[in-house]
Amino acid sequence: MPLSINVSKEDFLPALSSLQSITGKKGTMAILANVLIQTQDNYIEIIATDLEVGIKKSVAAEIINQGSMTLPSKILYEIVKESGSDSIKIEEKDKNWAKIKAGTSMYNLAGTASEEYPDFPEYNEEKLISLPCDLVKELIDKTVFSVAQERESNYTLTGILFEKGKNKEGKSILRMVSSDGHRLSIMEKELDKESDKIIIEKNTLIPRKGVSEIKKACEGQKKFSIGSDKKQIVVKTKNALMIVRLMNGEFPDYGSIVNVIEKKNVIEIERLGFLESLKRTNLFTEDTFNAIQLSVDENKLVLSSQNMDYGNAKDEMEINYTGEPLELGFNCRYFIDTLQVMRSDMIRAYVNSDQSPCLLEGDADQGFISIIMPMKI
Repeated sequence: MPLSINVSKEDFLPALSSLQSITGKKGTMAILANVLIQTQDNYIEIIATDLEVGIKKSVAAEIINQGSMTLPSKILYEIVKESGSDSIKIEEKDKNWAKIKAGTSMYNLAGTASEEYPDFPEYNEEKLISLPCDLVKELIDKTVFSVAQERESNYTLTGILFEKGKNKEGKSILRMVSSDGHRLSIMEKELDKESDKIIIEKNTLIPRKGVSEIKKACEGQKKFSIGSDKKQIVVKTKNALMIVRLMNGEFPDYGSIVNVIEKKNVIEIERLGFLESLKRTNLFTEDTFNAIQLSVDENKLVLSSQNMDYGNAKDEMEINYTGEPLELGFNCRYFIDTLQVMRSDMIRAYVNSDQSPCLLEGDADQGFISIIMPMKI
């Protein structure tokens, strides 16, 4: 018999909304702009995929007749969103048409046979381990901003490296690493005894979009289950399942970059004051490179920038520094991005020389370091 269901707008709308970023992408397969709706005993499953990220949402519903069909995701979402009714009724009609009744409104929506929809990937439930969502969210927040854009020639830099390892104290950690070739972000968090059971395959590279969807899955949750299996990352919550296809290739050897910087020549800076000064100075940088000059002398930092069309800017602030004077050139935007995700009141910037990279860290940002490459000005 054809599908026939009643579902509340309150439950249906958030599920459809969360799938728009998956179905909204123009692809080679028209059916990927649809969501697959299939019935279970007392709920429906709504499935979306772009062949990179697949999401399955469970929504409570009254099942009048069992069945399955696919419907255009965007227009279905708009129908439910604009509906003045608390209840939505969907009935499958001939030739994959659906009749949708929402209060006094009636719609006829053209769908596609569910048999044409890609199969949802299989996974091994036993490989999933429960993790605190706050832990995963912090790993993502501290690294996602420095992922390379899609146009980057080094394909592996358009994702985040996800790995399990040991810290200097020998404790198990989860680590995320990102780089766009001009900066490097590393964040690691310690695992408790239960979480230590997680297995992360070597060279696990998660695409940027997949990382963003994993972060969304954290919202409103205290814990979720996660694991890597068959070149995919699997994330499971109470009412949702997400599978992200991993990227091929190897992430560059980031350890060699970290080891170049000797933690001897240190500049101590008040983070928020530095951030505000950078934003002011950035008003007069050229849009392409956001270049600023940092003049470092004993306990003083002078920031300056110049724009061919508008003029120039100079800002000065106190720091703790007793080393040799330095004239440094950097992309201002990179510093701003890093400081905005940090929490420390005071940060430490390590710079060996005028031509060396800058490493940033802070006591309230345990496990996090950011490395920014210099520019010639």
